[in-house]
Amino acid sequence: MKIDAILSPAELPALASRDLRDTTCVVFDVLRATSTFVTALHNGVKAIIPVSEIAEALALRQKQPDVLLGGERDGVKIRAAQTGGINFDLGNSPREYTPEKVRGKTIVSTTTNGTRALRACAGAQTVLAASFLNLTATAQSIRRLQPAQIVLVCAGTRENMADEDVLAAGAMCEILDAPLAPSLSPFGRGEGVRRMGEGFLQMTDSAEIALRAYAQAKSNLAGAICRSENARRLLAIPELCDDVAFCLQPDVFNLTATLGRDGTIRILI
Repeated sequence: MKIDAILSPAELPALASRDLRDTTCVVFDVLRATSTFVTALHNGVKAIIPVSEIAEALALRQKQPDVLLGGERDGVKIRAAQTGGINFDLGNSPREYTPEKVRGKTIVSTTTNGTRALRACAGAQTVLAASFLNLTATAQSIRRLQPAQIVLVCAGTRENMADEDVLAAGAMCEILDAPLAPSLSPFGRGEGVRRMGEGFLQMTDSAEIALRAYAQAKSNLAGAICRSENARRLLAIPELCDDVAFCLQPDVFNLTATLGRDGTIRILI
């Protein structure tokens, strides 16, 4: 089994052109799209439809008036001035997606980088949306799936690498490379996962880079991530600053989020 990592969104066009038919892609947009998707699913969302553009979201709303519109541009909720008259129902803060607001609903979401990264993985055998919130559960699902190849996809910031996504990818590499132990999770929780076949797990250089970055940062992960560009931007916005700590919670949700062939994100059964 081979683990590769896409560390920058500048690599997404090349990923979209690769043969991914035997590959599980795992998309990380820790601050905040995949953290929000996972939280929404935990809180009872029926499905999430990720789209790239605001116009796509509005078109789906016209066809399905009962869907909720969620997402962001420049980190904040999409407003009427950007849509021609409609305020989005939700932004991209996972703390907004409470059971009272989202249980049983379908959400159409558009974000700056997260939905673009998911779209680039459309040709993959399996596409998972992961975060620190559900890292162990996602690793357990990968173990069950036993794909020939794994590509860890870091959504990044605009066209740049994002530290938080690379560190999450590195944490995933550490889990998958761990021998059988009482704890699967690098955070000290979980039931344990076997090495993915002794002698059969290979990492590309980019995956090794992510693994080494995580190994260096994990003793003070919050401190490392709070220095990242995305975290600094969120911490400077009073109503969004608490999102950073929320998204860095380890393994609080025991679910795996998957993007299906129908273009919707649901809980992997």
